[in-house]
Amino acid sequence: MDRAREHRMRLSGRVVAMAVAGICAAGVAGCGSDDGAAEAFEGESADAIAAKAVEATRDADSMRMQGEISESGQKASIDLAVDQQSNCEGTVTQDGAKAEIRHTGNTLYLKGDEAYWQANLKGQQGSDKIVDKAAGKWVKVPGQEEQLAGMCDKQKLVASLDEDKSERKGMKRDGTADVDGTPAVKLTKKSGGETHTLYVAAEGDPYILKSVVEGGDTPQSTTFSDYGAKVSPEQPSGDEVVDLQEIAGASR
Repeated sequence: MDRAREHRMRLSGRVVAMAVAGICAAGVAGCGSDDGAAEAFEGESADAIAAKAVEATRDADSMRMQGEISESGQKASIDLAVDQQSNCEGTVTQDGAKAEIRHTGNTLYLKGDEAYWQANLKGQQGSDKIVDKAAGKWVKVPGQEEQLAGMCDKQKLVASLDEDKSERKGMKRDGTADVDGTPAVKLTKKSGGETHTLYVAAEGDPYILKSVVEGGDTPQSTTFSDYGAKVSPEQPSGDEVVDLQEIAGASR
C-alpha cells in the first residue's frame, strides 16, 4: 500500500469514527411536563414509538446532528448537517483539534487546523511537510474511499443508529420533556450499567430529537434538529484547495 493511501485511510477512519459515534449515541434533555406530549402516542408501547422514530428519521429529507462522546479521557464531537443527496457540511473536533467538512457533488473537502493534521498524521513519513501545506486549507479528499462516502450518506448514518435493534427494545415510557422548545416523549432503558434515553418528537413527525447514554465507559449525547432544512455546502474556490494525494505523494 503506498504512503498516500495510508494517509487517506488513517484520515478516513478517524473522521468516520467520530461521525458514527455521534449518530449511534442512544440520556438527559431539559425535562418538564407537557399535556400534549403526555397524550402523544396514546396506547402505543415504548418499543413501537422507538421504531416509528427511527423510520421517521430515516425518511426525513435532511437533518443536523450534534454529538459528543468521551472514551478513555478523550473527547470527540461532531456537528454535521446532511441530506438524502449526500450534501453535508459541519465540523468535527477531537481533544481541541478541529476540522470543517463539506461534501458537494462527488467531492469531500476537509479544512483542519494544525492540531488536527498533527494528530491525524502523527508518525507518518513526511508529516511535517504535509501539515505545513494542509493546515488551514481546504483539502480535497479522493471520493473512492467507501468509509468517507458513508460519512455524508444520510441513510447509512441512520442505519448505523439502528444497527443493533436490541438497544431500542425493552424501553419504557418515562414521562415527557422539552428538547430545544419541542415537546417530546421520553423513553428509557437500563442495561449493563448504562442508562439509554431517547426523546421522540410529540408533535408532527415523530423524529428523534435527542439520545444519550449515561454511565458505562463511553458516555454519549446526540441531538437531532433542522429536519427538512436545505443543505447547500459551498464548494471552496480553487485557490483555497489542495489535493491530499498530491501533497502526500510529494512528501514521500
